[in-house]
Amino acid sequence: MNLRMQKRLASNVAGVGKRKIWLDPAEIAEIKNANSREGIRKLIKDGHIVIKPQVVHSRARHRMLVEAKRKGRHMGFGKRKGTRNARMPTKLLWVRRQRVLRRLLRKYREQGKIDKHLYHELYMKSKGNVFKNKRVLMEHIFKAKAEKARTKVLQDQLEARKQKSKALRERRAARVQEKRAAVLAVEHEAAKE
Repeated sequence: MNLRMQKRLASNVAGVGKRKIWLDPAEIAEIKNANSREGIRKLIKDGHIVIKPQVVHSRARHRMLVEAKRKGRHMGFGKRKGTRNARMPTKLLWVRRQRVLRRLLRKYREQGKIDKHLYHELYMKSKGNVFKNKRVLMEHIFKAKAEKARTKVLQDQLEARKQKSKALRERRAARVQEKRAAVLAVEHEAAKE
């Protein structure tokens, strides 16, 4: 008994494929009489035509594989297709690193931790591949700032020493001047007498 039309109509009405339609063998005569969409809808409602459920496509095995790959399994040389650079481009790594370093430098400059001269120097150094990561750059900044502070302290000490010696020289010169003036006054007095 040919029920192709009924199957086609049922799949169209239900919005599924023809292979998802099940026709009840016990009700074939009734199904054969249904030649309209309305009749097919009634048969679906009565349960003589059944829409089969969707076949389960389990992702459990795939999830397990992904979990294992996350741990580094199944990632040996035999599983790799592209070159190292195709799998993780060196340019992408470089761009990421530069963005991280430049962001840090910008933040430090805005916060006033580094001045514009040090910023420019470190910017050019990071462009020249001097710092391999953020930690190294931060350590370099701390060292540079400590060095700058130390040189400033030494400069201040030197300046203070210069001022002190200058004041000492001036006092000594004043004393010598006074003594010379006193000696001249005594000689002048003696000459008068």
